[in-house]
Amino acid sequence: MAFSDGQGSTPERHTAEQSRPNSSSTPEWVWLARIRRTQGRKGEVFADILTDFPEKFAERRQLWLLKDSTPAAPPRAMELIAHWPHKGGIVLHFSGIDSISGAETLTGFIVAIPREQRVPLGDDETYIGDLIGCTLVDAAGSEPAVVGEIEDVDRTAGPVALLVVRGAAGEILVPFAKSYLRKIDLEGKRVEMALPEGLIDLNG
Repeated sequence: MAFSDGQGSTPERHTAEQSRPNSSSTPEWVWLARIRRTQGRKGEVFADILTDFPEKFAERRQLWLLKDSTPAAPPRAMELIAHWPHKGGIVLHFSGIDSISGAETLTGFIVAIPREQRVPLGDDETYIGDLIGCTLVDAAGSEPAVVGEIEDVDRTAGPVALLVVRGAAGEILVPFAKSYLRKIDLEGKRVEMALPEGLIDLNG
């Protein structure tokens, strides 16, 4: 099983596209970056990267800006004219934004692409963002045990993404390690993993 973030795929890499129904996207959009602040004097902005493939920005000129706090607001089409990595994030420069004051109007926006523009996947691949809303089941014991609902994916903690699961006793963080994975049923909204003994208790 391989996983992708919607910008490309690689069999041994666990990636997290920010495409989830509540906190980080709508079903129609895939999030690539979140604009944090202005950068420079010519309209550039600094953004947090929400994709494991930031090099794919070089292949895109048309991007869209979404307002996270106003999900009903219409997306704003933008032309990307320059970009470069900077201190763990990315600097973006859009056409028509040529001053600090202009860049300030973009703060807080999400940089996104339409969901249909995601790279097509093979039969044995899945987008990790599609796991949001699925029920996580621990299949390590003799009887499967429901852990909770996958609410988010945290890809900032280390090389392996963490599933943020809402269990009966609160939030549980589960490493999305390939060695744990047993089955993904997206239609049935169910993910089965054989979790190490004591992992759930560590979150208590």
